[in-house]
Amino acid sequence: MSKSSQQRSFLSRVRNALPSLHPAERRLGEFVCDFPGELASYDAQELARFANVSKATVSRFVRRLGYESYEAARKHARDEQQTGSRLFLTLSSDEQGEASLTGNLELGKENLERTFAAIPQAEVDTVAQAILDARKTWVIGFRASHPFADYLRWQLAQVVEEVVSLPGGGETLGEHLVNFGTQDCVIVFGLRRRVAITGQILAYARERGARLLYVTDEGVEPEPIATWHFRCHSRAAGPLFNHTSVMALCHLLAMRTIELAGEGSRHRLRRIETLNERLEEL
Repeated sequence: MSKSSQQRSFLSRVRNALPSLHPAERRLGEFVCDFPGELASYDAQELARFANVSKATVSRFVRRLGYESYEAARKHARDEQQTGSRLFLTLSSDEQGEASLTGNLELGKENLERTFAAIPQAEVDTVAQAILDARKTWVIGFRASHPFADYLRWQLAQVVEEVVSLPGGGETLGEHLVNFGTQDCVIVFGLRRRVAITGQILAYARERGARLLYVTDEGVEPEPIATWHFRCHSRAAGPLFNHTSVMALCHLLAMRTIELAGEGSRHRLRRIETLNERLEEL
């Protein structure tokens, strides 16, 4: 198997193979695309029964995808249950109770506890101070990460003047990245699924000498080129990630930045409130 095919996700292998598969194999492939968690959860005979194909068809199918055995394909799918698409989570009728209000609250609490057990207060304070000391703070996020980047920028604007969220509408990244410097702080949100250029942005920020905070889900290995790497647990009972810990981290970073700014932040906040009241009166 080529290196490039080894690096492809399980689902991308299935989708790429579909046009060339025989009818029974294609039926199995379409079933797996709809319910990839079934392959991760069941043995070959069980999967064959669910997809209404023979066990031999399952064996031929995984070989066409480039796997040496069904267990190798199953292991890849299991790995992606932890780090990839929420499609890999199966929701049986027995599990639907977990998706109730109580179950979701418990998962949110667990995500918070596991996230902040690995983030020392001292590191949060160091990041907050770096934001205060920076010539400019750049907050970057794509796809699911974009609203968190916007939210953090909005909160930080209460206390720091030079904070920018990227990408902006109709703008290219190069128009902003060219301004990165050693006195800057760069915050990159890289939640699942990350865009391909995330690694290039991290490398460029480090190349320019900026202090770099990388915020990801728990499925990302520690990033050595980041000054700080905070991993937020996002386990959920259904097909959507639970981003409670990401929002809590944004709130904590903004609050500690305001607190460490001291009287200067209170003076800025008072001026903001005075202007808001004046504009509201108008």
